[in-house]
Amino acid sequence: MTTTLAIANQKGGVAKTTSVASLGAALAELGDSVLLVDLDPQACLTFSLGIDPEDLELSVHHVLTKGLAPTEVVLETDDGVHLMPATIELARAEADLLTRTGREHVVRSMIEDLAAAGSHYDWVLLDCPPSLGVLTVAALTAATGVVVPLQCETLSHRGVGQLLDTVHDVRRFTNRDLEVWGVLPTLFDGRTNHARTVLETISETYDLAVIEPPIPKTIKFAEAPAAGRSILSTSRSSKGAKAYRDVAVNLRERVRTAAKG
Repeated sequence: MTTTLAIANQKGGVAKTTSVASLGAALAELGDSVLLVDLDPQACLTFSLGIDPEDLELSVHHVLTKGLAPTEVVLETDDGVHLMPATIELARAEADLLTRTGREHVVRSMIEDLAAAGSHYDWVLLDCPPSLGVLTVAALTAATGVVVPLQCETLSHRGVGQLLDTVHDVRRFTNRDLEVWGVLPTLFDGRTNHARTVLETISETYDLAVIEPPIPKTIKFAEAPAAGRSILSTSRSSKGAKAYRDVAVNLRERVRTAAKG
């Protein structure tokens, strides 16, 4: 069974793309098959996994708006995960899809088409754009659960309420089974009282679970995309890589527990 996770927060700079790449690589290390889907027109995930979006002729844009078979755009990466890459063309997808009937279901249909073509994945991780537009709603409609990366600073909290409102609407209209798995604290500096206080109040403020452990702030994350790999490859023993491995184990355990229950 495939677990589809939307990694979403309309605020930029919260390590959303880093989380998708790192969790994908960590789950692959555990022996799971993983597909990452870049739904952000900025194509940061695509670039950070060593693929130049400007060199691509086909991307997820062609699947969502032109009817191209999804198997035509899936790429293998050096991190052991498969990727459906994005290009700047995806910025047009919002407009192209706005007038289309069933636009909320385009990502779900794409994943179903992959399965029908024999491409089975244990995990599909959706890197959502930093907005609450058509692509994010389509990602939430396709997802089993949503994980909200949240920088441990007060200003990062602004907008989380809007995201949860969108999740509520998606549950009502297009995906009744969507679950919020929790917030993933990122860019965490445990030396500051402020970061620790924010972490403590997150769960109370939003009545959400906190996914452990928090991801520490480290320069190693900035170095990884330049190498076209995740931090699990570029800095295997760093605190950041260890934290993402631990989060991956915890997410995996959640799925196993749910399957037994």
